[in-house]
Amino acid sequence: MNIACIFAGGSGVRMGAGIPKQFLEINGKPIIIHTLQIFQYHDQIDKIYVSVLEDYIPFMKELIEEFHITKVAQIMPGGATAQDSIYNALKIAESENPEDSIVLLSDGVRPFISYETIANNIQSVKEHGNAITCTPCFETILISKTGKTVEEVPYRKHTFSAQAPQSFYLKDIISAHDEIRQSPTGYENMVDACTIIRSLGKTAHMIEGNRGNIKVTTPEDVYMFRALLQYKENEQAFGLGITNRIGGRKRK
Repeated sequence: MNIACIFAGGSGVRMGAGIPKQFLEINGKPIIIHTLQIFQYHDQIDKIYVSVLEDYIPFMKELIEEFHITKVAQIMPGGATAQDSIYNALKIAESENPEDSIVLLSDGVRPFISYETIANNIQSVKEHGNAITCTPCFETILISKTGKTVEEVPYRKHTFSAQAPQSFYLKDIISAHDEIRQSPTGYENMVDACTIIRSLGKTAHMIEGNRGNIKVTTPEDVYMFRALLQYKENEQAFGLGITNRIGGRKRK
């Protein structure tokens, strides 16, 4: 069983819009639907769980029905923090699925994950026990605790940008969350699942994602997403040979 847990509980403060960013309509449908369709149409995904702001659950249900996202098993409210929301969704998934299911954790505002990235996540979990999607950094990364002076400049060839999905066996990621939740500091400074397992001394295995796998957070990201959609539509319309389905699977 391969499960996608999609988290769309943000309020969209950085976007500055009147509604949460995941519900902004781009090319005729909300961003969250663009994201869900990637997993809906992927032949290796069996179920989808979605976490949203509690007040938006009725609207989310309407969207799921309107756009025929049939793989959604449950829609649940978010928790006090992002990691609480993830944990709650994982526990619900645990109650309904085998513990050796593979779970892919992803943001509701990453609407351009490629078909191959999802497939490679699943394969990496089978081979190594987990998968952290990332891309090599093209810009120089600076380390600074104050934000005013540069303290360290890592070699660029050693730096990568973490993305999503981040994938695990269901029992393993729940166990990691349980251990963190019992620690004195809890989820403090735990920004994602990769941070959680690394803080526990576990090896995180990297797979390279697609560079278009942006997280739509700011107005500039919306323009970038629109450009990527136009690019994909041109490929499909003019037979440029890269995509033939939502999610970016290459034509054979």
